[in-house]
Amino acid sequence: MLKNILILVCLVILNSSYTYAEINQNAEFIFKINLAKKPTTRPQTIAYVPGEKKYYVADGGLAARGSDYEAPISKSLIHTFDETGKYIESTRAGFDNRSIYFNEKSLKLETITYNVSTAAGFAPMTGIFSLELDEKGLLTSKSAVVSQPSASFGSAGTMPTYDPKSNLYYAKQENSNRVFVLDGKSKELKKEIELDFETPKVFHHDVASNFVAFTGQTNEELILLDVDHKRFLVYNKDGEYQGSSALPKSLKIRSQNHFNGLGYTINGYYFLYIDSDGEFGSYHAYKVLK
Repeated sequence: MLKNILILVCLVILNSSYTYAEINQNAEFIFKINLAKKPTTRPQTIAYVPGEKKYYVADGGLAARGSDYEAPISKSLIHTFDETGKYIESTRAGFDNRSIYFNEKSLKLETITYNVSTAAGFAPMTGIFSLELDEKGLLTSKSAVVSQPSASFGSAGTMPTYDPKSNLYYAKQENSNRVFVLDGKSKELKKEIELDFETPKVFHHDVASNFVAFTGQTNEELILLDVDHKRFLVYNKDGEYQGSSALPKSLKIRSQNHFNGLGYTINGYYFLYIDSDGEFGSYHAYKVLK
């Protein structure tokens, strides 16, 4: 009970900034999280739980086919770090993670798996799941089903982000400017957004294919990474272009950042995985909105 009260207090403080924001002309580098272990397949997204003051970095990777002796459980790990980026431990939760986030409504850490839409056919351990934390904020390897897969999510590789206030999911569709908006309860498609690519002069192969961040900031609700031009593109919830925030020109962004190694946390940081920084790569935190 005390832990939930502390989390709610933190959320009130964080949500007090969910008003109008300005775009940083140059994205502000805040800090980085150095991975302590090699990603099991590929690093996906990252979540922050304010009450625990911890970050959780989720790997992705398909499960083995399974056999009479072994269940088809993914070997992907979720890595826990403190608020300064210090490594604590890694846990095998059993999911091919695509999105991990803190749900302010349920006060739980949740993960969305690869193929939540079943576009590539149904498989066990697919859907949306809550991840149990112990009293120290560490993963227990226990989980519970939040939602079964839904075709409304569209692309098999989509990395949906969550709007807790409106209880909506934003699912970026690959090789396009389309974002599906789903009702958080029914998982029905509410609407389809078309991001303006003409004004910033980009094509679908320039930008992140599967991920658009939801910020909670009025009129700057969505952030899309422009990989090829090393910048963040900012949109409102109707897909109208609001401006850009530049990344350092010297930053070594790889082609994999079109598909993974991206995340946005509840405390307002956009995380970008840089595989050339450190032994196993690192996540750089940027402040895009003031």
